[in-house]
Amino acid sequence: MSIQSNLNTIKASLPENVTLVAVSKTKPVSDLMQAYEAGQRIFGENKIQEMAEKWEEMPKDIQWHMIGHVQTNKVKYMAPFVSLIHGVDSLKLLQEINKQALKNNRIIDCLLQIHIAEEETKFGLDENELNVLISSSEFKELKNIRTLGLMGMATFTENHNQIKKEFTHLKSIFDSIKTLQTENCKLNTISMGMSGDYQLAIECGSTMVRIGSSIFGGR
Repeated sequence: MSIQSNLNTIKASLPENVTLVAVSKTKPVSDLMQAYEAGQRIFGENKIQEMAEKWEEMPKDIQWHMIGHVQTNKVKYMAPFVSLIHGVDSLKLLQEINKQALKNNRIIDCLLQIHIAEEETKFGLDENELNVLISSSEFKELKNIRTLGLMGMATFTENHNQIKKEFTHLKSIFDSIKTLQTENCKLNTISMGMSGDYQLAIECGSTMVRIGSSIFGGR
């Protein structure tokens, strides 16, 4: 199967309101260009350096999404071009993104990462930390970021019910805060679901799915 036909098959299975992020981490530019030729314009990377190199080499109408964990000291390398940062999990990181966005005369879109999995290794805020963050005066002062929604990763498990429970939990957190619409907070996106569980995620309310291996093949 070609990257193009994989992509077309997945796109055909997605409802209109769901955005596809093609997870292209570790893949060569030639693979990304095949997806690009097939019409894909949103790519997700998990290493800032790799993303910056691809950004330089590839067409400029691509939206680059940072889907990995972000270290504060690396934000400056993607601030000139990144479209959406998925894994924002602290005020400190938001403040750094805001600072670098200002330097580049941009407003950078972000998703707040919520910890929904049972594994301790996953990053993210819990519901209480989220509420404290978005109601804080420090958050409201950030004029060069725009928070578009939430992102979460389910536990890596075969247990369908558990994954569903975690996705539903993220959707309920989103519903509880979505009325909060301020200058820098326009909540309309729930990024959840990957190659193995994206259909379930969409059933649970996802509006953005991150799919890699089903498009580009295994790592």
